[in-house]
Amino acid sequence: PIIDNYWQTETGWPIMAICNGVEKAPTKYGSPGKAVYGYDVKLINENTGEEITAADEKGVIAVEGPLPPGCLQTVWGDDKRYVNTYWTSIPGKQMYSTFDWGVKDKDGYFYILGRTDDVINVAGHRLGTREIEESISSHPNVAEVAVVGVADQLKGQVAVGFAVLKDPSLAATPEAALKLEGEIMKTVDSQLGAVARPARVRFVSLLPKTRSGKLLRRAIQAVCEGRDPGDLTTMDDPSALQQIVDLVKA
Repeated sequence: PIIDNYWQTETGWPIMAICNGVEKAPTKYGSPGKAVYGYDVKLINENTGEEITAADEKGVIAVEGPLPPGCLQTVWGDDKRYVNTYWTSIPGKQMYSTFDWGVKDKDGYFYILGRTDDVINVAGHRLGTREIEESISSHPNVAEVAVVGVADQLKGQVAVGFAVLKDPSLAATPEAALKLEGEIMKTVDSQLGAVARPARVRFVSLLPKTRSGKLLRRAIQAVCEGRDPGDLTTMDDPSALQQIVDLVKA
């Protein structure tokens, strides 16, 4: 069986999983499961600090202390930074924040939506880039996608997407690419609303990632804004970012 799980470097082991070795439970596509023993995981309203108990309502994933053995205990030589970074972001409460958005269904299964800092502000609307990525990915010809917020004089920021296609021949000509881009924008429009519609969706053969498989969104954003992408020593294939550079300059 393929058992999904959700964890962080700081936790050392999974926060959520299906622990079939202890008690058999069904898996659900897209969900890492339920809280692992030792973790008191809650969904918190980012504005009020109150726990969200309703099903399918978005909140910040947080853990009530104390954390179980194996978790981060401090930042080396800087206890104050540890407390300020991880334990003070929930309004009115001292809880460990994962800095991830999530929802929980009626059966108690969590679904991870993305980082709380991966939010763009489009004309006063706060949008999660992960939600836009999920919408674009629902198009039948999209295999993989990265969405970043790019500075815009009028709207503050706009969403720009870069997608890898299952069948690249469907965007082999400028006309075909424009047609497919329009289809994808309509998909996002219908699912999330016009405000979430990307300003552009460009097509690439691969996305810039580290050797461990993490998307280099900050580097993509920097290229789109004409800035230095910074340290790229962990990048797996430099040609991936070069494709984006060429598209932006075109």
